Amino acid sequence: MSFTQIARSCSRLAATLAPRRVASGILVQSQASRMMHRIAVPSMTSQLSQKFAVRNYSAKSTIEDIKFRVLKVVSAYDKVTAEKLNVESHFINDLGLDSLDHVEVIMAMEDEFGFEIPDSDAEKLLKPADIIKYVADKEDVYE
Repeated sequence: MSFTQIARSCSRLAATLAPRRVASGILVQSQASRMMHRIAVPSMTSQLSQKFAVRNYSAKSTIEDIKFRVLKVVSAYDKVTAEKLNVESHFINDLGLDSLDHVEVIMAMEDEFGFEIPDSDAEKLLKPADIIKYVADKEDVYE
């Protein structure tokens, strides 16, 4: 559903669920219209953040932030089992990924951190620890 479609359906719903006045002059808002706001606003926010690739991270990362983000991206990959994953897991030997899977993980890291990893460097990134060190060096984060 596009942002425009969500906005149109919300405006139609809001018109039908508009607050009404009772005899005493007090505005009464129906429970349905309050629920509409709870549904529509997060949905529109999600649409905007996906369209414009909004990230909610601070300007200066720490090693722990980078470690968390790297492990989150690797664990989200469908061929990786969470039990085998740790910082020192080798993508090919320990996690059972092939070279194409390795390339897809590197591409996911590029999307996560917002910079391109050259192929010559990507070949050397065979463990999450290697990626953490590489990203920390790129972003000038030191322990």
